[in-house]
Amino acid sequence: MIIGLSLSAFTTLHVVLSLIGILAGIVVVLGMLAARRLPGWTALYLLTTILTSVTGLLFPFSGLLPSHVLAIISLVVLALAVLALYVFELRGTWRWVYVVAAVIALYLNVFVGIVQAFQKVSFLQPLSPTQSEPPFVIAQLAVLAIFVLLAGWAIRSFHPTQRVATP
Repeated sequence: MIIGLSLSAFTTLHVVLSLIGILAGIVVVLGMLAARRLPGWTALYLLTTILTSVTGLLFPFSGLLPSHVLAIISLVVLALAVLALYVFELRGTWRWVYVVAAVIALYLNVFVGIVQAFQKVSFLQPLSPTQSEPPFVIAQLAVLAIFVLLAGWAIRSFHPTQRVATP
């Protein structure tokens, strides 16, 4: 049992949080590209993505795993995003710190989603059983390239003091 839930129920909670975080993160990044803050979506994105990383660290394990390292990196990046947005209110360089941190956190969630898909989805497993085969590598590199482009575009586009939208 983890936080009073069976391992199965806890895993479901973790996956649901992750999927909500990814969906909300996509909406937030699209909002950035349109210079919109979308405060409700942003709060949902940050909360569910933080909870995804925290719940990921609560699974029973022996030793430090790559998934734990990613969760810790994600939490550090998310702390920067929260500070930039809610403490420093996107002033000065904190605007681009927020944009980069928010995009990196979303990328890490999607990265893990791709890993999980290749591990658990029956038609993807044979394509990359060790996750070092070309289909896996190509998928991860394509997603990385997309997120690098999105981050650059969002840094140029996201100037919320010029245009603020309601949730």
